[in-house]
Amino acid sequence: MVDSRPGGGAPTVLRVVLGRRLQHLRERCGLSYEEAGQALDVTHATVRRMEKAEVGLKVLYVEKLLQTYGVTDRSEVDQFLSLARQANQPGWWHRYRDVLPEWFSAFVSLESESHVIRAYEPHYVPGLLQTEGYARAVLRAGMPHAPEEEIRRQVALRLERQAVLEREQPPMLWVVMDETVLRRSLGGPEVMREQIDALIEAGRRPQVRLQVMPFGAGPHPAMYGPFHLFRFPIDELPDVACAESLVGAVYFDQRDDVTTFLEALDRMCAQAAPVSRTEAILSAMRKEI
Repeated sequence: MVDSRPGGGAPTVLRVVLGRRLQHLRERCGLSYEEAGQALDVTHATVRRMEKAEVGLKVLYVEKLLQTYGVTDRSEVDQFLSLARQANQPGWWHRYRDVLPEWFSAFVSLESESHVIRAYEPHYVPGLLQTEGYARAVLRAGMPHAPEEEIRRQVALRLERQAVLEREQPPMLWVVMDETVLRRSLGGPEVMREQIDALIEAGRRPQVRLQVMPFGAGPHPAMYGPFHLFRFPIDELPDVACAESLVGAVYFDQRDDVTTFLEALDRMCAQAAPVSRTEAILSAMRKEI
């Protein structure tokens, strides 16, 4: 399970990659956590936390570990040190730290580096596809007592996240939404019509797949709540599933756990209306508003 506890700092994807590569080198040398810690004059727990991306990795520590692990090729050392410097740089979302919960920093990091994002959403249009008006309505519903400035900042963060879909090589986004998402009015008819128009436009993109789970489909395996699944173009990173709640999220990267989420998504995709029907479904719902 990926750690995103307050105080440790949300793990960035690059930090996870660096930690796993250092773990591989240590294990290849047959060294224990204690022996690696002695080289740095730190505890074995500190080395373990470095490898699990629970703390940042100082460049000097990385260089000393590479020496300890017998890495002498200068180009390989430079690659590791460059990765360490990049991993210690705050993500673009850091400037929203005043309104960004620690657990969600990890989510944005995973989202930003994924090349496949799959999701099930029973309540709202996913954040990557929300319009400004819809996002404001969702956030205000979830934070009824928040100052207007905080809502404004949260909306700005949500819209900036959507830049991931505009980059040169965007991730594939595959979303299954319950019909409830489109039936629940947020912000009034004008906001809902604008949001459905945006979904129709998004669905025409080659890297976006949208499916609607109609009421008539009956029960399905993911009725417990919303979740996302992230896949990365990096060998060291396993798939990561994220299940959200009112107060945070739990991140899973163990194969058995992730497989459970993946199988649920696959079964839902088979039950939901096919992608080819999505635009017609959305257009019909828009006419009803």
